[in-house]
Amino acid sequence: MPDLRVKIGSLTLPNPVLVAAGTFGYGLEFTSAIRLDHLGALITKTLTATPRSGHLPPRLAVTPSGMLNSVGLQNIGLEAFLETKLPQLRRYSVAVIVSVLGESAKELAEMVGRIDRADGVSGVELNMSCPNLEEGQGTGGGGQGGDSSIPLPPVSRPLPRLIAQDAEATAAMVQAARAKTSKLLIAKLSPDVTDLRPIARAAERAGADALSVGNTFIGMSLDPETRRSRLGSLTGGLSGPAIRPLSLYRVWYTAPVVRIPVIGAGGIVQAKDAVEYFLAGAKAVAVGTANFVRPDAARQIVHGIERYMIRHKLSAIHELYGAIDFHSPWP
Repeated sequence: MPDLRVKIGSLTLPNPVLVAAGTFGYGLEFTSAIRLDHLGALITKTLTATPRSGHLPPRLAVTPSGMLNSVGLQNIGLEAFLETKLPQLRRYSVAVIVSVLGESAKELAEMVGRIDRADGVSGVELNMSCPNLEEGQGTGGGGQGGDSSIPLPPVSRPLPRLIAQDAEATAAMVQAARAKTSKLLIAKLSPDVTDLRPIARAAERAGADALSVGNTFIGMSLDPETRRSRLGSLTGGLSGPAIRPLSLYRVWYTAPVVRIPVIGAGGIVQAKDAVEYFLAGAKAVAVGTANFVRPDAARQIVHGIERYMIRHKLSAIHELYGAIDFHSPWP
């Protein structure tokens, strides 16, 4: 069988297929549908320092080849997770990566320090790119990456302002987390920027072991009959196959400018989608929206990658990394 093992920071994972934060609960909810040890790693729902109720429903809206969500980071809070969920996750051999969002560098450092001391955690993912937050929630002062003098149109809620849209803010948060843990540290970046490369390099310099590229795109959907948003909030995060070409492009131009691994995310439904990301330079992938459709999607994708590698006589997953054939655009 092909060797699917991949090294991400200090971790050697059994395969390169992870599940994306916010799409797989805390992992325990999926144990009746999939064996957790079939995953390369489990990334938990994003946790905040205190419990968060999230946005009012409706929280999901179907879009062409995709989905908008406006969950608003509903979660039980870090302490409750460490006390009630993590002990149950220790029963499984899967690497557990805890996704966290801090309101400030100080709060984030405290959260990461608490996680670092917890038994059974393999790594931390810094969610600095969730588009489901109103201005001032989890922003750490990061800007939108554009000219702040340009007037914005009036809206019923402030436009999201994300840490990961600003290189300095990203570096500050990564540096604060890095000072508190020696575990794997992943910086989750936003695709909603003109150029990801300076932000990716800033995260690397600040101490990130890997980058997740990326998150959902900010979008909206309106009902012409009611003239209202189809979500409980005006905007949400667009995911699913519709964003795969956009996310793939960002992985392709970002991976060569950093020395740390890039985890590709966005619209991965089948094994061939994951292979696209490997060809573009990703070392691993995170499956998100597909988990809503098929709870065992990650397992099926792993098996599909194995079949692809056998068919193409590949012995190890690293043979796919960045292996685009630029000279043969047509079969």
